[in-house]
Amino acid sequence: MSSTTEALNGARYTWGGDEFLFVEIAEAMSLGANFKANAMAKLLGAEALDGVTDICPANASLLIRFNPDVLPPPDLEAAVRRTEAEVARATHPTLQTRVVEVPVWYDDPYTNETAARFRSGHQRPEGNDLEFAAAENHLASVQEFIERHHSSPWLVSMVGFVAGLPFMFQIVPQEQQLEVPKYLSPRTDTPALTVGHGGCFACIYSVRGAGGYQMFGIAAAPIFDPGQSLPDFKDFMVFFRPGDIVKFKPVTEDEYRQIQQQVEAGTYVYRQAPITFDLQRALEDPAGYNKEIMEQLNGV
Repeated sequence: MSSTTEALNGARYTWGGDEFLFVEIAEAMSLGANFKANAMAKLLGAEALDGVTDICPANASLLIRFNPDVLPPPDLEAAVRRTEAEVARATHPTLQTRVVEVPVWYDDPYTNETAARFRSGHQRPEGNDLEFAAAENHLASVQEFIERHHSSPWLVSMVGFVAGLPFMFQIVPQEQQLEVPKYLSPRTDTPALTVGHGGCFACIYSVRGAGGYQMFGIAAAPIFDPGQSLPDFKDFMVFFRPGDIVKFKPVTEDEYRQIQQQVEAGTYVYRQAPITFDLQRALEDPAGYNKEIMEQLNGV
């Protein structure tokens, strides 16, 4: 059974102590499973149930935290099952979200220097992570890998692990997805805003710290702003939300420095546009639909 088909079947409900309800939609990540998790989260959030304190969609599951003294567990389960049924009834499922452009300096000196310090924990001690990734995906060059990385959109499947870190799933057929194993031994250091990759997932490290994903470049602007000093963070210190669609944009060193100056001046704003993500079109015509998604920011 495919994970997309599995996502269309009933979810598995389990309890975590007195305050958590865990809804497992599928055992494996897929566009269908993640779409269902995000759709259920949005519907449940719109109900604004008294007693629900947090709703956390993940790759193929949903976690709800609640106060059992305010909302009895059977009532919560009934409400969540209603949202699941509503999502299942949708004949043409869509999700209201946004496309965000993320400028990336690929093959930058910061991640390359860090990678050089940790080659003893790597599958390929010679070269850098991009060269390893290109070879693992049977591509002719690093430049071809970078082109494949930024030429298709990525779905933010979940946010977490550390504050504000997005996990991203490439919106292409499975046989076209870039896949790279993690380091054999995790690093004790990763530059903040490193664009990394492990398995089929991309990520952006929101802060400096340990990590094990391969490092391909560095994003030019913050994705986590505790001081909420930039316009994009006026409502919340974390930029990404599950269901966001990311368009990576390669930039030169000069362009990277210019964006850094805007960040320091407090004027930088991400290019973004609202979009109605259509699951059926993404599955039936991925190449054509991805082209439309990537063009959403034209003129913004």
